[in-house]
Amino acid sequence: MKNSFKELKYEELLAKREDLRKKYFDLRFQMVVGHVENPLEKRNLRRQIARVETLITQAKKKLAGEQA
Repeated sequence: MKNSFKELKYEELLAKREDLRKKYFDLRFQMVVGHVENPLEKRNLRRQIARVETLITQAKKKLAGEQA
């Protein structure tokens, strides 16, 4: 799972980021209510979001370099 985002295109990365953010948001509410099976999932989602954000930033720089 750690390196599964590297082969995604820029648009797919943006969609994946939104999907992960929605899952994280929902998980936060579930934790408040107390219906979470795996409390470590919150940390994993945060890290996945960070990985996707990093790849988005790298893709932006690459696109900006190609246009210049």
